[in-house]
Amino acid sequence: MSEAVAEKALVLSDAQIKQKIKRMAVQILENNFKEKIMVIAGIDGQGYQFAKLISKELSAISPIAIVTAKVTVDKFAPTQSEVALDLPAKEIKNKCVVLVDDVLNTGRTLAFAFKPFLEIGVKKMEVAVLVNRSHTQFPIMPTYTGYELTTTLRDHVEVTLGKQSVVYLR
Repeated sequence: MSEAVAEKALVLSDAQIKQKIKRMAVQILENNFKEKIMVIAGIDGQGYQFAKLISKELSAISPIAIVTAKVTVDKFAPTQSEVALDLPAKEIKNKCVVLVDDVLNTGRTLAFAFKPFLEIGVKKMEVAVLVNRSHTQFPIMPTYTGYELTTTLRDHVEVTLGKQSVVYLR
C-alpha cells in the first residue's frame, strides 16, 4: 500500500498576506508611536523575510526610523549553537524591538531568539508572527498575529514570502 500524498490547503493568499502586514504595521505603530527608532528583528529564513515586509510597510506609514535585523538561531539545536544578530549591540540597546517569525508553533525558537536582546538590554520586546498555531510549550504569546490557525501537531504550515506570497497547510 503506497503512502497518500499530502494535500495542500491554501490558508492565506498573497493579497490576504499583504492585508495582514498592513494591519500589523498599523498596530505596531499605534503601540509605539512615541518611539524615534525601532528594531524589527526577524528570525533567519521566512521570519526575516516577514520582518523586511513589516519594516517596509512601517517605513511607508510612519516617521519612526526602522532598523531591520536578522536573528540567526539553529531551530533544530538551539541549545547547542550561538544565537547571532547581524547588527552591533549599540544599534539595539535601549530600543523597542519587535521579534518576528513566520509561524509560532511551540514557542521554542522564539524563546531562544530572545537571548541576545536580554543580554544587550532593550527598552521593550514585542513579538509578531504571521501564523499562530497556538501549540505553545514555552510562555510566548505574540503581541501581533496575522492569522490564528487551529492545527494538530502533525499538520505542517508552509509559508512562502516573496513575489507571490502564500501560506499552505499540509
